[in-house]
Amino acid sequence: MKHTITITGAGKGIGRAIALEFARAAKHHADFDPVLLLCSRTRSELKTLALECQAEGAKTDIITADLSKIDDVRQLTDHIINRYDGIDCLVNNAGIGRFKPLEELTEEDFDATMSINLKGTFFLTQALFASMQKRRSGHIFFITSVAAEKAFETSSIYSMSKFGQRGLVEALRLHARKCNVRITDVMPGAVVTPMWGEISDEMQAVMMRPEDIAIPVVQAYFQPARTTVEEIVLRPTGGDL
Repeated sequence: MKHTITITGAGKGIGRAIALEFARAAKHHADFDPVLLLCSRTRSELKTLALECQAEGAKTDIITADLSKIDDVRQLTDHIINRYDGIDCLVNNAGIGRFKPLEELTEEDFDATMSINLKGTFFLTQALFASMQKRRSGHIFFITSVAAEKAFETSSIYSMSKFGQRGLVEALRLHARKCNVRITDVMPGAVVTPMWGEISDEMQAVMMRPEDIAIPVVQAYFQPARTTVEEIVLRPTGGDL
């Protein structure tokens, strides 16, 4: 059976790992024929990822979009709805973080973070949830963060955006339960991704890897339709960094 899956922020980090994990799943689930709609701002990264996913047997579609721009969000949703008549799964992974002391954060930091983590995520979800609602099926993942429920000193704006995403998750879930759509909030702690910038070998040794997040996400998707994994919280074994 064909499963159409959109993954935002797919070019690197957790999004990339999720795409590859879905692609590999085709070998282990006989009735799973994935079409992966890979979305990010950087086409070259998507082209490389698409080839890797295709080597695993998955079909792919590359969509370049900047979710901070509402016109890009509209073009993305139009492409998905018009070409595929909706989707089976949306992975809201795109996001940015600006980590500085409170007094050093700027208006540009605020606008950049909120435009992707909240505005872009909201309007993409709004449009694609409507098609799932009509079909009475679908699964939406939000890759939020442990910072969605626990603040850190250098994450004032980032935590604001992730607390906001969690509010969207809870509100959307009230609608989703009425139409058989599953909502999963994935809250990772410290993961080795480009968002962290330069990371020492010592720090990397105690951090999680993107594939540690991808595996339980895909496992949650394969739960029976009658069952929803509502939350996945993952932290380094030693706790938050």
